[in-house]
Amino acid sequence: MSTKPDLTRQEEFKRATAGVLRAIAQEAEVQVAFQPGPAGLSGKRARLPLPTRTLPPAEMAKLRGAADALALRLRHHDESVHAARMPARKEAKEVFDALEDVRVQHIGAAHMAGVRHNLRARLEEECESEGYDRMTRKDQMPISAALSLLLRERMTGEAPPAAATRVLEAWRADLGDNATEAMDELVAAAGDQEAYAKAARKLLTAFDLVEAEAESKAEQDEEGDEGGDEQSREDQSSEGESSTQEQESMTGADPETMEGEASDDEAQESEEDGSAADGDDKPGGPQQRREIPQVDDASRYRAFTTQFDEVVEAEDLCDSEELSRLRQQLDQQLQHLQGVVSKLANRLQRRLLAQQQRAWEFDLEEGLLDVARLSRVITNPTTSLTYKREREAEFRDTIVTLLIDNSGSMRGRPITVAAMCADILARTLERCNVKTEILGFTTRAWKGGQSRERWVQEGKPRNPGRLNDLRHVVYKAADAPWRRARKNMGLMLREGLLKENIDGEALMWAYKRLLARPEHRRILMVISDGAPVDDSTLSVNPGNYLERHLRETIREIEARDVVELSAIGIGHDVTRYYRRAVTIVDAEELGGTMMNKLSELFDEDAAAAWQRAAAERAPALL
Repeated sequence: MSTKPDLTRQEEFKRATAGVLRAIAQEAEVQVAFQPGPAGLSGKRARLPLPTRTLPPAEMAKLRGAADALALRLRHHDESVHAARMPARKEAKEVFDALEDVRVQHIGAAHMAGVRHNLRARLEEECESEGYDRMTRKDQMPISAALSLLLRERMTGEAPPAAATRVLEAWRADLGDNATEAMDELVAAAGDQEAYAKAARKLLTAFDLVEAEAESKAEQDEEGDEGGDEQSREDQSSEGESSTQEQESMTGADPETMEGEASDDEAQESEEDGSAADGDDKPGGPQQRREIPQVDDASRYRAFTTQFDEVVEAEDLCDSEELSRLRQQLDQQLQHLQGVVSKLANRLQRRLLAQQQRAWEFDLEEGLLDVARLSRVITNPTTSLTYKREREAEFRDTIVTLLIDNSGSMRGRPITVAAMCADILARTLERCNVKTEILGFTTRAWKGGQSRERWVQEGKPRNPGRLNDLRHVVYKAADAPWRRARKNMGLMLREGLLKENIDGEALMWAYKRLLARPEHRRILMVISDGAPVDDSTLSVNPGNYLERHLRETIREIEARDVVELSAIGIGHDVTRYYRRAVTIVDAEELGGTMMNKLSELFDEDAAAAWQRAAAERAPALL
């Protein structure tokens, strides 16, 4: 007698959720995968968080809400219409996507009470997990979350979740007439995606997320005027570097042409910088670079003010309880990757320990008696006793610094995998007595913060330079043990942390920290997913302002050869900036790539070659 095996409660829930998703989406061919990490949609493949075996009610409601949101996106969303109006800047794109989610979810919730309940439960859980109830200033909440919550309230008539009520009051007070009018148009056009997209662009314009000329260009394109205004095309091109490759494919832009072309002279200057960075190590290279700003003082990199910049310890950005929760969240999301990266880390550890282990010298006239060779004396009494002496293998004391991009485009899998790899790497190198420092860089606010406010108060002088408040985060100091800094890695998952990225100054900050270290060998590894982008700075300076400074900083560090600099780009070609670099397509490849690069750096032959090259360049630099 055969019996049909019983499905576990978890498997039954997964099967039912996947079936409901296909039914609501009216797409029988949708593939549904349950994996650790946030929910996502790629074509007709839906990814949902992996449920636990116990399946508490709160988790079931959250998963059902995530599934319903993806299903409604598949059913009521036209990607071609969405892409035609997609803005280039990453912050504007996030708002544009969030507004579209509000539209499709409103349509589904209006006809299905169960879907409305699930979406509400998911929204309340998200607001609580993001810590909106602890926010007291509007700049602490991402603008994409704020505008989507305000629009949902206006569109459905339901009050926002209690956790977000206080911070939303600050946003609601500063909406303004233009934004209010745009939201009314969004509510009226909810059933027409094309009209809704136009109204969404108006809302973005009201918050200065897209420039006025960019908006007029989008309308000209829709009417069939492919020529457009050339200056507007150049302005949009200068902003394109802030988007990921996925954004570039949606807008039809060529990544090779989106490097910031504010003018022909600036483009030519950028090419000169690029050729110098590709390997001209002569002292004349940096001197020629320093002569360029003398022609035009406005192009010299500077900060409008450094008063509001901060270097902060990770534990000072949130309380211990939240750090513990974020660390648990990191561990849960990366269980399936931990084994793979740990194997690679163990391989690196074996290589390092092999270089550090001691060796013996045999057949000496004095030292310790070599008992292993006493048999020769017994068999042949005329043979003299032999001795051995232990010697230390030469292994220079080393420090490794990981500098991780904490920009908004790293949100999701990239920053999660980067946090895990940094954690495992620090633990591995500590076992090998190699000091490790983990740093992150972002800004304190979107669109300038207090630096921009001061610039406005002083009459908006031309070419102000860097116009945002830097935030450099120390996740693990070099002398701090891994067990003490372990919880800090979870901070990278905090939603409000990831904002803009100004790579040049962050790179110089990490470099100067390394110079102050006593170790003989210093290694700096940068992990980034895009070129430097800060909307506030780029809106009032040349389009390649931040990128040019990054090139200059890299060239200066590589020319001095005091620090071994390497970079890993996630979906972004960093080989055009760094001499020693590698680009990966998927964040899942980061662990293996990081371990391989460090293995190469710790290889004895490579280390000796670097030391010889540094010795050869030293007289020229002096």
